[in-house]
Amino acid sequence: MVRLKNRYLLVNILYPELGGHYLQGRKAIPDVVEFNQPTTDALTAGALMKGLKAEIANVFGDYGSGAVSESITVKYLSPATSTFILRVSRAHYRIAWATLSLMTQIPVKDGRNCVFRVVRVSGTIRKAEEEAIRRARELILKTRQQLGEKRDSILDDIFGSTEAETTKEEDVLTVDRSDSEEEKDDSDGDG
Repeated sequence: MVRLKNRYLLVNILYPELGGHYLQGRKAIPDVVEFNQPTTDALTAGALMKGLKAEIANVFGDYGSGAVSESITVKYLSPATSTFILRVSRAHYRIAWATLSLMTQIPVKDGRNCVFRVVRVSGTIRKAEEEAIRRARELILKTRQQLGEKRDSILDDIFGSTEAETTKEEDVLTVDRSDSEEEKDDSDGDG
């Protein structure tokens, strides 16, 4: 039996146009957050697939549509992080990648201008998910650096601090298994 081999494309949606979030000549929102804005809730997996298939037909014609029509699906979509994972057959993932590179708008009514950036191509969905998590953490750290935040933040309260707590040697009690066995032998009364 032959296994169907797929590729998983991790894609970020970026918004390079500045949204005009200025306060008296100073930016209120860091650039990192400005480019990685949340996507509208009108973007669903179905709307994304419909727009992607239409763009594949526009760019690659009947050949492109036929090549990827059976294998292309959206496995994960997060409007909050503007990230999605696309599954495509291994033989034709470059068609989907090229189409994403040429798309300039969100495929919804009155969609904003954007850039679809393929961040990672993977053979398993697990690796694509791990990369998405790693990039989200990295985005949070970059935002904190730009804002100059210190340890006191809401995320630290929720997830705990990231700094390792130090303990003194006096506070740590070490028990060896052989010590506890000797105590049991003494307490049996067999003596």
